[in-house]
Amino acid sequence: MDTLPRASRIPASADTAGITESPVQGDLSRAIVTRRTTYADGHHIEPHWHARAQFVFAVAGTMRVRTPRRAWIVPPSRALWVPARTVHEIQMHGAVEMRSLYLDEGAGEGMPSSCVVLNVTPLLRELIVRAVDVPERYDEEGGDGLLMRLLAAEIRRLSPCALDLPLPESTDLSELCERILADLSERRPCGSDASDMDTSTRTLYRRFLRETGISFARWKQQARLLESIRRLAEGVPVTTVAVDLGYESPSAFSTMFRRLLGIAPRAFVRNSTAEA
Repeated sequence: MDTLPRASRIPASADTAGITESPVQGDLSRAIVTRRTTYADGHHIEPHWHARAQFVFAVAGTMRVRTPRRAWIVPPSRALWVPARTVHEIQMHGAVEMRSLYLDEGAGEGMPSSCVVLNVTPLLRELIVRAVDVPERYDEEGGDGLLMRLLAAEIRRLSPCALDLPLPESTDLSELCERILADLSERRPCGSDASDMDTSTRTLYRRFLRETGISFARWKQQARLLESIRRLAEGVPVTTVAVDLGYESPSAFSTMFRRLLGIAPRAFVRNSTAEA
């Protein structure tokens, strides 16, 4: 099963030392610089960082973005806010039509200081589609400048979506997480995971909560949720997703999905398709 990227080359520290800066291409005298890129299925963008904040959105395809301590799923109806100087890498699933916005400090004022997945409104989607077609040296006092200011204002209004997965810092817990992510269909008792690490279940639970901020059981559930979103976005039937991820029945999977996201899987797929 294709799961969250393994063996990330991002160092445990979020320090940019040793990681290549990816310069923002465009007229940096403008508050917002846009970029349109197309990537093939499976393409991987190596760890890098930008001097400006980046708003990552895809009109088609699904992206997995990873930083030293977190991973996100970004389907077409969502976007990821990446603050300036944040080291990250991106994995493409399906052909991805990416639209990136690079905001200077003023345009990004009031935005979160850490990465977050945001729900993209139909209005913002249309603004982005138009923004990537404006001239590089657009008139900031004219209609194109007004478009960019409206775009920045709409971004600040977006609501966050819990499509992230925290990652532990210690080597042994990281290796445990990678083993789980390699086969999310397996339903191993937590005691077996603790035994493999030559520790007690209580110690495993305590360490995992301390390093990730959530319980071990909740982390496994979230990992399956993110994988299900990726697969649903690629058109995999709900029943197949439920079986592949080890749920007893499609209804059990749907109950979990609805409880965590407030929407049924099929409705999520319809909404994503309509907004993409």
